[in-house]
Amino acid sequence: MKSVCFYFQVHQPYRVKRYRVFDVGNDAEYFNHRGDDSLNNRAVVEKVARKSYIPTTRLLLELLQKHPEFRVAFSFSGVALEQLERYAPEAVALFKALVDTGRVEILGETYHHTLAFFYSTAEFERQVAHHRAMVRRIFGVWPRVFRNTELSYRNDLGTWADSAGYVGVVAEGWDPILGWRSPNYVYRPKGAGHTRLLLKNYRLSDDVAFRFSSRDWSEWPLTAEKFAAWVGEAEGDTVNLFMDYETFGEHQWEDTGIFDFLRVLPEELFKNPGIDFKTPSEVIASYEPRDEVDVPDTLTWADTDRDLSAWTGNPMQKAAIENIYALEDDILLANDHKLLEDWRRLQTSDHFYYMCTKWFADGDVHAYFSPYESPYDAYIAYMNALSDLRLRATKLRA
Repeated sequence: MKSVCFYFQVHQPYRVKRYRVFDVGNDAEYFNHRGDDSLNNRAVVEKVARKSYIPTTRLLLELLQKHPEFRVAFSFSGVALEQLERYAPEAVALFKALVDTGRVEILGETYHHTLAFFYSTAEFERQVAHHRAMVRRIFGVWPRVFRNTELSYRNDLGTWADSAGYVGVVAEGWDPILGWRSPNYVYRPKGAGHTRLLLKNYRLSDDVAFRFSSRDWSEWPLTAEKFAAWVGEAEGDTVNLFMDYETFGEHQWEDTGIFDFLRVLPEELFKNPGIDFKTPSEVIASYEPRDEVDVPDTLTWADTDRDLSAWTGNPMQKAAIENIYALEDDILLANDHKLLEDWRRLQTSDHFYYMCTKWFADGDVHAYFSPYESPYDAYIAYMNALSDLRLRATKLRA
């Protein structure tokens, strides 16, 4: 047998509005929900829900009804679920209907979609616990597999997940880490006892997530039949297709044929003898680990470097992320709920991603996702909000 493991990430940040230096000390609302569409969090969430989340989830419900063997998995950031509950409750109801089928797994992550693991283990664990409680409240399940923000992974995350009782962690199947090995097997994290490592097949995943509508791609147009054949030819026990959920309808618009592709893909995959679908925890339960994978340095699924440079690669990013975590003691001692929540929302990795100044293909991707005119505009708005946050913490402790 060979399994196909679909995993989708659902995340929407609270984008910082154009917060000016004159606002410091005068405006404690950093996140816009009206006005400029590019920074209007409500408008963005409503648009993405309408174009992507709602139609794709309805389609998945149809596929689950049509194919009893079909399986998928999701990870939702807490800040995405917050906004969806408030602005697009229909999307949340559909996600709940998916989980109620018993064939959809929910993964654990940090509530605020942060890089806290690399800056404060205590804060990281608080955010994971907060996320776990929200998943339990909305979906009635406990996450058994962990997904760190942007698939960021290192050996010590594997040992942490092991000690925290997770059966598995998902990460990027990057060639320099794997060497001659294939991502299409279950692996053991270095230093972990029981936890297993599932690695993304980035080539096949990115064929759908990034190249699907590219007319410059030699394989365009990508049909479900062609893609199913590639999966069938792949060696290994499990082909892990991990991607952003916005792939369907937002990054790849409906007129590209992405929904038609998804609609017939399970049927085409089932034409391959011996192929089935499994959730991440089912893959882990079904296959023995092939080898141990050593990841001494941080690995992510972002950019060509596959490291943290998408968020920490220039002085602006480093200053922003170091300063937000430096406030941890002051924020906790202030013992103010809104201050704490604003601090955590400002930890969301997207803020630092928008400040990236890389060039070429990586720079194009960052520019596509950023609502700001430039990385410097993102940095100025963020640092002004951070200055106000620091001022509020100082006043509350006085």
